[in-house]
Amino acid sequence: MHLKRLLWGLIGMAATLSSVHAQQYLCIGTGGTVGTYFPVGVLVAQLVSQPGKILVTAQASNGSLGNVIGVANGTLESGFVQADVASWAYAGTGIFADKAAVPSLRLIANLYPESIHIVVKKGSGIKTVADLRGKRVALDEAGSGTLINARQVLNAYGLKESDVQAEYIKPGMASDRLRAGMLDAFFLTAGAPAQAISDLASSGFELALLPIDGPAATRLRAASPFFQTDTIEAGTYPGTAAAQTLAVGALWVTSDKIRDDLIYEVTKSLFQPAAQKALAGGHVKGRLITLQRAAQESGIPLHLGAQRFYREAGVLR
Repeated sequence: MHLKRLLWGLIGMAATLSSVHAQQYLCIGTGGTVGTYFPVGVLVAQLVSQPGKILVTAQASNGSLGNVIGVANGTLESGFVQADVASWAYAGTGIFADKAAVPSLRLIANLYPESIHIVVKKGSGIKTVADLRGKRVALDEAGSGTLINARQVLNAYGLKESDVQAEYIKPGMASDRLRAGMLDAFFLTAGAPAQAISDLASSGFELALLPIDGPAATRLRAASPFFQTDTIEAGTYPGTAAAQTLAVGALWVTSDKIRDDLIYEVTKSLFQPAAQKALAGGHVKGRLITLQRAAQESGIPLHLGAQRFYREAGVLR
């Protein structure tokens, strides 16, 4: 009997040790490969992975809405999501008013602001959003935050989706079609500079950015507290003038079902000095991913693992 108990004890100890030392996995749903989410996600994944302990990977996806749905149904452990989409999902409001709410959604970190870009050919005669009526306009794919924002912007300027010749394609393809004269404009909500637009400008194509300002911008901000005024500075893309626009925060989110110790470790790793230096040098938006910004109010609760780290770091009481 004593021998049997001893054997069961050893088996239990081995199982515990195996669990402790087993490598954990975390996937980050990002966006299209020529946006900002994907390169930032790849960088973050590399910086928070711990060989033999935690493997974090970045996966291209449709974007914010798709990432929320993935986190909700368990096909993604985490994802990058616009703050408005995350808040609507958590509360069951906005675009989630007729969908199931996602009360399990949790924040890992508030990352950086994303600017709404509306790209046209320079000299095309399209100078305002209102001029898009009847034009061929790419609004991005279903599941993207860009599509949501594009609909909001069109509505603020008195346009319905049916008032434009809408195409639902990713920014990389939209960029190619604009260059080829097969498209008049495309929307992209992304941290500036966004690769798809940088590549287009660098190819020699002369582009311009439409402003989102005045009464329409005021209406948008009144309708959503997540919008903030923003300026895409002159020269952000070769040959472009400054453009007034709106921005929305980019969040790294997960589910309350993901282990506290895993989220604690990746959050802690992200804000170590070496990682912060690598972020600042690895991407323009990386320098905005700071400890001071990370725990700011986002519309959804912090994951307990992230909360533990932010308290230890002194940015959360």
